[in-house]
Amino acid sequence: MDENDVPPLFLCPISLQLMRDPVTVCTGITYDRENIEKWLSSCKNYTCPVTKQPLSQHTDLTPNHTLQRLIQAWCSHSACLGIENVPTPKPTIDKTQILKLISEAKRFPEKQLKCLKSLQSIALESESNKLCLVSSGVILIDFLASIMLSCISQEDSPLKSEVAIEVLFHLNPCGAQLKNLINNEGTIQLIEALFQVLRHGNYKSRSYATMLLKSAFEVAGPTQSSSVRTELFVEITRFLKDQVSNQGSKAALKLLVELCSWGRNRIKAVEGGSVLVLIELLFEVSERRSCELMLAALDKLCDCAEGRAEFLSHGAGLAIVSKKILWVSHVASDRGVRILSSICRYSATTKVLQEMLQFGVVSKLCLVVQVESSFKAMETLKLHSGVWKNSPCIPLPLLSFHP
Repeated sequence: MDENDVPPLFLCPISLQLMRDPVTVCTGITYDRENIEKWLSSCKNYTCPVTKQPLSQHTDLTPNHTLQRLIQAWCSHSACLGIENVPTPKPTIDKTQILKLISEAKRFPEKQLKCLKSLQSIALESESNKLCLVSSGVILIDFLASIMLSCISQEDSPLKSEVAIEVLFHLNPCGAQLKNLINNEGTIQLIEALFQVLRHGNYKSRSYATMLLKSAFEVAGPTQSSSVRTELFVEITRFLKDQVSNQGSKAALKLLVELCSWGRNRIKAVEGGSVLVLIELLFEVSERRSCELMLAALDKLCDCAEGRAEFLSHGAGLAIVSKKILWVSHVASDRGVRILSSICRYSATTKVLQEMLQFGVVSKLCLVVQVESSFKAMETLKLHSGVWKNSPCIPLPLLSFHP
């Protein structure tokens, strides 16, 4: 039996599939709970799909018990035709139950792990449960952050910290919610808690912490973003070096780029060892987006004298950046040229200029001028044209592109 044999009344207007948990919105239209919740939360489309009337983001979804019984009766009657029975949906969780769990965990520390696992099950069960957990707001976030911090400071069972950060990660709070949370004085400990998990957690927990920190700092204010400690850059760098996961590494790179938009943070990142690790990773990584992010981070770090000095202390820094130009993407080429331009403009010793010739960096800049008509590459070549003009290291066909 296919979908054409299902009574239209039993089909969800969004997916045109058999409803398993019919709920009615304020416009009087009935949808399958999973479909309408995805419509409201993921699609960010707060209108009734059928009537186009506006709906609240957290609109009340009233279970349609009559339709549920009709669907179950029809499934039972059609069992001989291969139709599976639709089980009765579990009752949805409400905010009162969440607060009760949190209160119980606070009063009875020995019950904390049990309460955390209950919250974990709730978060993974359905989208409506996630929305309910998120609606608990600061109270829940503070509770999870305090668990993560206490497990570190008291050397408590790491399992509690692992479950706490997994609950927080699966809530996937939106930017506005995170902004309200991290700007609230009572939740400043959230950043510290994530930092501690990044430092002491297992691989999975460290990945969660990195991705949550990335999301948090994307919406953080100038005070929080510009006042991070050097130790955070040490842990971000260590996470990148460990190559825990592809998704986590990209989050760490984005976090590094975001934080290094603030001048003083660049020096902290250099002190944390970021420059040398990024250069080493460029040798190993060929995936486009990862290369772009690494070069973007190096570009930020080479804006400060400390970053350029660290970059030049690596014997292959110039060579690997030059290699990525015209090889990965236009974005990567642009970032690579910017790095070389910073080196040429502010750190061009005689030794550096000779190395740029020997490693083929000058030839690559000539190619960029030829292929992409890059003003930045042309400008960089002009800075030291007197030194490079007559060098045998520049191929003859490219001499016409040298200023």
